[in-house]
Amino acid sequence: MSANTKAVAAVAVASVLAAAAAAASTAQAAAPAQEKCYGVALKGHNDCKAGPGTSCAGTSSVDYQGNAWKLVTAGTCVKLGGTLEAHAGNAKPVPRS
Repeated sequence: MSANTKAVAAVAVASVLAAAAAAASTAQAAAPAQEKCYGVALKGHNDCKAGPGTSCAGTSSVDYQGNAWKLVTAGTCVKLGGTLEAHAGNAKPVPRS
């Protein structure tokens, strides 16, 4: 491989890496903030720990379990009828405007 070919290949690789890094940082910057929303997850669809006897994602035992949470876009939890803190019970959430 000639020196010129090696230089072109190096520039191409650097360009691809720079483009990938720029795309990743743009995607991260565009991701909206999220918050834990309790009482909105369906049985087995919580994002993580759902109280005593559970370990992590997918372990809630009933729909709308008050100590099981899902990640939602920040500012939407209460609108969905959830709460920002764990609570007792598993009543179906009532969306609020």
